[in-house]
Amino acid sequence: MSGQQFWKRWAALCVGGLMVLNAATVLAAPVELSLDDSIALALKNNQSIKTAMADKENARWSLSAAKAGKGLTADITHTAKRFKSQATSTEPSFVNNNFDNSLVLTVPLYTGGNLEGKIEYAQLGLTYADLGLESTMQQVKLDTTTDYFTVLQDRNLLKVNQDSVVDLTQHLKNVQAQYDVGTVAKSDLLSSQVQLANAQQDLTKAQNNYDLAVANLNNVTGLPLNTEIKLKEDLKYEKYTQSLDDCIRQALANRPEVKQTDVAVAQSQANVKIAKAGRAPNVNLQGSEDWNDQSFPGVENNNWTVAVIAKWTIFDSNSTGSQIKQADASLDKAQHTAQQTKDSVQLEVRQAYLSMREAEKRIQTSSVTVNQAQEDYKINEVRYSSGVGTNLDVIDAQLALTQAKTNYIQALYDYNTSKAQLEKAMGVPAK
Repeated sequence: MSGQQFWKRWAALCVGGLMVLNAATVLAAPVELSLDDSIALALKNNQSIKTAMADKENARWSLSAAKAGKGLTADITHTAKRFKSQATSTEPSFVNNNFDNSLVLTVPLYTGGNLEGKIEYAQLGLTYADLGLESTMQQVKLDTTTDYFTVLQDRNLLKVNQDSVVDLTQHLKNVQAQYDVGTVAKSDLLSSQVQLANAQQDLTKAQNNYDLAVANLNNVTGLPLNTEIKLKEDLKYEKYTQSLDDCIRQALANRPEVKQTDVAVAQSQANVKIAKAGRAPNVNLQGSEDWNDQSFPGVENNNWTVAVIAKWTIFDSNSTGSQIKQADASLDKAQHTAQQTKDSVQLEVRQAYLSMREAEKRIQTSSVTVNQAQEDYKINEVRYSSGVGTNLDVIDAQLALTQAKTNYIQALYDYNTSKAQLEKAMGVPAK
């Protein structure tokens, strides 16, 4: 191989390698997500929502089928028959064929409310399915919001543990330096080493918690589980101004589950109407036309009829009465369930609201504690370096600082997730 060919191949390999590296870099670029972005992805990709949409489509076709019951039905019947007549004193026996075609048209005129009840029930079923879809979307929004805030919480806790390791590493260097010149006891060195090792273990756990939180958020948004994400927001405090009574009123007015129980009561009432229709007569308008012949296909002879057919069941061994009692019992159950659901919703709103207010108070106190703990840690570090303070004072101050930061992050997380739970409990639309 000539030198020129060698350098050409080498240049080609370098260019190719750079292109592959660049492509890998692009593919590995983290996905930036805001909370709204995450919710939009979840609402688009979540399988529970797709299942609820299928339920709604099913209910729509059930309504279409119920409405079709009031329309015209047409039945075509063809009969091919071969028969033998018995001989008589005047006629010999013979074998013959008969081909018959009939068309029957039927329109229901009166069903005692049966068809109307079925249409009403199916219409309510569509409303119920639509509310179920909204309820599912609201739950997915809550799950996504909680997972988003969990990533933010674990990201902040990871930073707290990283800072703790940095502080303890620096402190250990200080202790090592003083131990080397004989100004501190070996117990100070050992306790500092143990404390750093513990902090490193906590950092490992914090990293694992963050990785799991990212995987959970990827899962709920429909992204590959190993997708690296970068969140655009951070945990923050925004004051909530609505009163508890306002929240409860809004929940009772807007919560899909509350509306669903009202729909269920109406469906039960429709079922009572359907059951009672069994005691009423049925009246149908029927028209028919018949063609028959001894030769296939049997279209020679023609007859037609128009009739109004009324049918009234006067005795059915109390079957209709039992169905009415069953429908009444189902209505009673639906009414109790509706009230129970409303009570549960009020309790859910109250729990979320009070938890949010409790977390709000912790935010205020813990934010002050963080500043105090930072100042205390700096003072004890200086005191120890000057030979006035003890190693235990420094370690205790560092632990108190880490705990204060953790409490503050936890309070912010609890506040934001409780507010998200409150919005879900109030039935705030998913989009």
